[in-house]
Amino acid sequence: MLARLPLAYLLFMAGFATFVLCLAIHRWIGARKLTVAFLVISVACCLGMIAVGANQHQGWNARQMLVLYSFTWIGIAIGFFPSRKILLEYSDEWRRGVKRDQYEYPARYPAAVCASVIVMDVLAFILAT
Repeated sequence: MLARLPLAYLLFMAGFATFVLCLAIHRWIGARKLTVAFLVISVACCLGMIAVGANQHQGWNARQMLVLYSFTWIGIAIGFFPSRKILLEYSDEWRRGVKRDQYEYPARYPAAVCASVIVMDVLAFILAT
């Protein structure tokens, strides 16, 4: 259903998803270099997803892969939302030069990221076919 939209809308969706995730990373971690690096990595991931999708035997087209990319990136941003306070705390310590021997990152935070990405990818698969 979403893959039938004009390409401009799908590119806007992908750009918006990238913007949301980069904004979240910049807000929660606060390192400009990391945000720019993540922007470059995001564009490379988008192009890589389109290339890999085209080479699959199912023949996913670029429109379907843009929908999948957009939903995945929004899923990552949603999944990182519960861990924003701990990320802010650790990034603030990092900027001040405080180094810990071990950083505590509870198991529920990566589980939240995985769960939100899986839910969003299933939703994208349903809406892209």
